[in-house]
Amino acid sequence: MTGVRVLVGTRKGAFILTADGKREDWQVSGPHFGGWEIYHVNGSAADPNRLWASQSSGWFGQVIQRSDDGGETWNPVGNDFTYRGDVGEHLWYDGTPRPFEFKRIWHLEPSRDDPDTVYAGAEDAALYRSTDGGGKWEELTALRTHPSAPTWQPGAGGMCLHTIILDPVNPQRIYVAISAAGAFRSDDGGASWLPINKGLRSGGIPDEDAEVGHCVHRLAMHPSRPDVLFMQKHWDVLRTDDAGGQWREISGNLPSDFGFPIAVHAHEPDTVYVIPIKSDSEHYVPDAKLRVYRSRVGGEEWEPLTTGLPQENCYVNVLRDAMAVDTLDDCGIYFGTTGGQVYCSPDGGDTWRAIVRDLPAVLSVEVQVLP
Repeated sequence: MTGVRVLVGTRKGAFILTADGKREDWQVSGPHFGGWEIYHVNGSAADPNRLWASQSSGWFGQVIQRSDDGGETWNPVGNDFTYRGDVGEHLWYDGTPRPFEFKRIWHLEPSRDDPDTVYAGAEDAALYRSTDGGGKWEELTALRTHPSAPTWQPGAGGMCLHTIILDPVNPQRIYVAISAAGAFRSDDGGASWLPINKGLRSGGIPDEDAEVGHCVHRLAMHPSRPDVLFMQKHWDVLRTDDAGGQWREISGNLPSDFGFPIAVHAHEPDTVYVIPIKSDSEHYVPDAKLRVYRSRVGGEEWEPLTTGLPQENCYVNVLRDAMAVDTLDDCGIYFGTTGGQVYCSPDGGDTWRAIVRDLPAVLSVEVQVLP
């Protein structure tokens, strides 16, 4: 029977949750790399045994780990993330120079069809690619040398490149999002980049039509419609129908338009999920009720999904990489909280249950469907 593997990164290690296609009985493996921050764990669509993990600590720095046996064993791979090229001068708000720093890898995005190719999004705002299974890493320097780059500023979590989307139809097209610079698109495999932030409005930016400077929290795409993207921003949920040419707000009747994750149903490209939190200073769910909101019409109209979720005295947050979907016939939706719970809905969000509790704070959730 088809199985499911849920990959969970936390502040104190990685955990691997497995179940059969019914998604009822779960086995928990971990912690892997106990005590380390695991910012992201992701699996290859081309090889279900190939996993990647971003392991970091303030003491030992950044390490990329690779598993070739579904997480049974791990090995560190080439970790040369040296900045390359002339990146120019970057400035703080007051105009003084700001040096680049390398702190951590926030996101790992494996190729859809090549198990040896993987992309890495770094803080400070750099994009890397390896084509040899992580042995060597090449920075795609055109992003950090974009003419607008000197004006980019870090968000509250640093200037992190946290979202990488590889177009399933056009192999030369890549989308990335950087906090707090905005969203960017490459149509030539990373050789050049176009800011795609038209229609975004951000308080504190004097120019309403500013090309960059927007705090994008997360992007999501359905593979059947690669020109349609959804965005959770620092205030506002948005949609574009032309590959980022123009965005429009779809926050509709949400109780708050502030949040971090956003995801699209595996089989219904107009079904979108967000998890609002109260505000940019109060990072917990509104009214102390954990509610996933679903739109079946691509935005504007949203319904709260609450069955099986705590509806009182709940003060958790769900971070940007901590929500994912599987591709089974009855699409499963998953998310992890800062309280250490990982929830699963095997019926597209109608009902929920915690498949594990009391983990360290969850930083990321990814899902693989296994043969």
